[in-house]
Amino acid sequence: MTNEYLEEIAFEETIEDYILEMDIQSYSSNTLKTYSSILHSFHHFLLSQKNIKDERSILRTFKKYLQHLKRDKEVTPNYLYLVTVVLKKFFEFAQLNITDEIHVPKRTKSLPKSLNEQEVYDLLHARDDDYDPKKTNPQNISMLRNKLILTLLYSTGLRVSELIKLKIVAIDEHERTIRVRGKGDKDRIVIFDDNTLNLIHEYLEKRPVENEYLFVSQKNKTLTPRYIQLMIKEYAERANITKKVTPHILRHSFATHLLKNGVDIRAIQQLLGHSNLSTTQIYTSVDMHTLKDLYDGATVSRNQNIRKAQSEINSSMDL
Repeated sequence: MTNEYLEEIAFEETIEDYILEMDIQSYSSNTLKTYSSILHSFHHFLLSQKNIKDERSILRTFKKYLQHLKRDKEVTPNYLYLVTVVLKKFFEFAQLNITDEIHVPKRTKSLPKSLNEQEVYDLLHARDDDYDPKKTNPQNISMLRNKLILTLLYSTGLRVSELIKLKIVAIDEHERTIRVRGKGDKDRIVIFDDNTLNLIHEYLEKRPVENEYLFVSQKNKTLTPRYIQLMIKEYAERANITKKVTPHILRHSFATHLLKNGVDIRAIQQLLGHSNLSTTQIYTSVDMHTLKDLYDGATVSRNQNIRKAQSEINSSMDL
């Protein structure tokens, strides 16, 4: 029977041990959920198969599972890549000697879309006409809070998971910085401007509740990523933005606009909290028009410096 060999090697228990080990190593809750879902789905598929009697049977079933996902479930190439990586890592953890025969498929590196500067402005000010600074009713406070959320996501490049966990104590008003606990429990510092500081002051003065977290609901509960996603969608519709707008797209727009305005990519890497520069390069794609302008500007400056230097040489030779 299928169950006998899997029970013999404690397959299901090893899955739980693996997820527990990842949790101890401070992987994010989203990563833990993703890995757990993939591993348990594969385990369920294993149980539906016959003649699982050794490691070779698991390898053969793994390949059948990928085929099943591709043909029957019609998943994307990137999801196949993710499943392969997750299962290969798990097989290594479980000490199943089949990983050498597992080849990770190519990953499609599609870039997320970004908003232009005008679209960002329209999004941030989508409900300004509805907001009355003299009123402190719940709806008015929510509009103020939501504008601050949008402003922070764009002006700091925060991930939505970082935003909802943001505590007031992490904000340094004098330095205009925020200490953020990011992926892998790594801390970084992000910067905000005076306009954002004013919004923070106004929101904290007007919200009727006390809470260590910056963003809370009318019932004094921390917000969920889903709420913020839906709120951004609503504001984008009000601003007549036809593109899909998400917290991640605001993060990407933040990085793209910094790069367009001449900020060094390594500084952007630090602000985004990326471990590898290659990740930042993917997120901060610049359109060819902007690259051409930067190139032409650099070329003009270079040629002017060359001509100036040559002119000085000629002048010295005439003396």
